Amino acid sequence: MPARLLEGRPVADAIWRDVDARSAQFAEDAGRQPALALVSGADEAAAAYGRQIERQFARHGLKTFRASVEAPDFLQHLRGLNADPNVDGILLLTPLPDGVRPEAAALAIDPAKDVDGQHPVNLGRLAQRRQAFAPATARGGLELLKHYEIPLRGTRTVVIGRSPVVGMPLALMLIDADATVMVCHSRSGDLAALARAADLLCVAIGRAGLVGPDHVKPGAVVVDFGTNPLPDDPNRLVGDVQTDAVMEIAGAITPVPGGTGPTTVSVLAEHTVLAAELRRAT
Repeated sequence: MPARLLEGRPVADAIWRDVDARSAQFAEDAGRQPALALVSGADEAAAAYGRQIERQFARHGLKTFRASVEAPDFLQHLRGLNADPNVDGILLLTPLPDGVRPEAAALAIDPAKDVDGQHPVNLGRLAQRRQAFAPATARGGLELLKHYEIPLRGTRTVVIGRSPVVGMPLALMLIDADATVMVCHSRSGDLAALARAADLLCVAIGRAGLVGPDHVKPGAVVVDFGTNPLPDDPNRLVGDVQTDAVMEIAGAITPVPGGTGPTTVSVLAEHTVLAAELRRAT
């Protein structure tokens, strides 16, 4: 029997309903909307993603500011946003301009406004199991698992990928949910054998079709974070998992597109509202 599809849209819709209520209450109490500042260089892909965020935020009562800033002024612009009382969250849209180091840009953001969890303080707080902003894609994946009531406590889990954007923060949040987690990567040896031990397999390595049937235990839950454009059709995305082949083995799987992707912007909005609420409470 083919695997059950774990679609992201119902998860995102539930998050948006919560955002709607909380953003409306914040606007009534504070006299302004929760606001996110989007900062990028002159890159069309980043600009397109920024426009998507702007449209969705506007539909749900949140405000956005977007600026394209070049290297000489980039870090100073971020520091200005830190001091702006009308900005609650800051999001870096990649790729950053030439001459701007990602580490320096992340460090320049106030952790209290770091709604995509890029500052080391937020990753450190996740590791300490304290309240923190996690990267939106990783947090969206966790919310998807909770929405579909996938058991986490004690579940043997393999995360393929150790990036600070998805793999590592996801592993930390799964550990906090009492899963038993192994993090694998390109130097882990027999990756297929390690992955086949998992009842829950989360793949975020950024290589199209890397995970096939040999990597999947029968009946396992597979969460695919990959968004890889096809070389001959850049508008079409495929995941890190060979979805059609793996569907015949897995018990449940996220599609690409339509799986973890829809949750990302809704989680960014939720984090922006939370940042606004926390700043107002202090």
